[in-house]
Amino acid sequence: MAIPPSKKKSKPSSKTRRRLKDAEPIPFTVDRLSHDGRGVAIYGNGFGVDDGHAEDKHGKTVFVSFALPGESALVKITNSRASFEEGDAIEVTANPNPERAVPPCPHFGVCGGCNLQHWEPEAQINFKQSVLAEMLMHQANVEPDNWLAPVVGDRLGYRTKARLGVRYVVKKETALVGFRERSSNFLAELNECHILDPRIGFEIENLKTLISTLKSRDKIAQLELAMGEQLPELPDGNQPVALIVRHLEPLSEADIDKLKAFFAARNWQLYLQSKGADSIERIALTEADDLSEQFGRLYYQLPEYDLTFEFIPTDFTQVNLSVNRQMTKLACDLLDLKAGERVLDLFSGLGNFSLPLARLVGETGSVVGVEGSEAMTKRAADNARRNGISNTEFYSQDLTKDCTDKPWANQGFDALLIDPPRSGAWEIMQYLPKFNAERIVYVSCNPATLARDTKALLEQGYRLTHAGVMDMFCHTGHVESIARFEKVDS
Repeated sequence: MAIPPSKKKSKPSSKTRRRLKDAEPIPFTVDRLSHDGRGVAIYGNGFGVDDGHAEDKHGKTVFVSFALPGESALVKITNSRASFEEGDAIEVTANPNPERAVPPCPHFGVCGGCNLQHWEPEAQINFKQSVLAEMLMHQANVEPDNWLAPVVGDRLGYRTKARLGVRYVVKKETALVGFRERSSNFLAELNECHILDPRIGFEIENLKTLISTLKSRDKIAQLELAMGEQLPELPDGNQPVALIVRHLEPLSEADIDKLKAFFAARNWQLYLQSKGADSIERIALTEADDLSEQFGRLYYQLPEYDLTFEFIPTDFTQVNLSVNRQMTKLACDLLDLKAGERVLDLFSGLGNFSLPLARLVGETGSVVGVEGSEAMTKRAADNARRNGISNTEFYSQDLTKDCTDKPWANQGFDALLIDPPRSGAWEIMQYLPKFNAERIVYVSCNPATLARDTKALLEQGYRLTHAGVMDMFCHTGHVESIARFEKVDS
């Protein structure tokens, strides 16, 4: 069984790279998977010197991309270090795993945008739940009272936010647009992407052609894209796709005209960025375009709560809108809110959780959203007003510091929701007991920091009642999870 080829660039010295490049593939049997979804094999495990398993390497671990448990495979070693090696399975020679799948994308194996397309999606998400379970047991010595069913949404064409590299290759007389190759700074040569929203994923070839025709084609460095939903109730001027073109030198009028024509034909928003984020400039495509604000608006909805969110291309939003809808409902259900309760939402962003929570506690209840970015705090308040919600308050606050002395914080809360960045919420764990919340829902994009923070919550008198994973980033090793905690009566 053939495995997609890889152009992975390893990190050892040039001499070692040349030696590895010329070396023959070595047979291995995969025992298990690492936390990032790579196969784990051991030198000497059933193989001898004649198979390339030198005796001095017996017992050494090899991490094998594209391999699944139980499979025997030929492995091309790509990186060799003192304590471990890395390689790519180039062919399954025996015992193919029954969960092996045909990758939907022709660029899988070269592109670094995802690494698990060779595995059935259901098996991927079950594996991620096992990773979460192992982290919780290893770091906090706990498992939840109840495991939640995995949250599953769109598994192809789901990604609505991304940064794509751009590079013009003189020898090939074409531009490259897309993600980088695995473990490399080189751009993968893509024609399409099955993970990106189709509005962009199947326009990559056209974007390459466009950039190749520009005079400044070798000065375009990056495309940052953001997409929202097309809302029928909004006027025809709604442009649900926005691209920010990062250029290293000023563009000529002719180049700008070509970009404008391309974007206008697709009803996309066009932005140019010459330096930092404060240099981003929206470009009018027609005389009717309203450029009174720096950014045009994008939208997404949470129909369960009759909510429409407005955001701009540089805002943080969840990349998988179908999973986001289920995630917000699950978080609300787990908090089990009652009318009149007071809720705190930390890292509240645009109000993605705050506004549904406000619907549930009703006019007699209240929701306080706290976010580090002042601009995001303002947009959350704007979204509340646009949706007719008046029982919310939003504050900008550095959440790495104790804020329990603030007027909004010292009245106590019935429930708390926290959705921190990958680094988790360790600083918050130190002062969180002062909020005295009976119930906590923690949404995590890193199971390691969730497990670490879980240990802190257990020590502070909470019990882990529910936990589960969400398929926010299907076909990647990224694990998104959710956990519910309940205060234990003393």
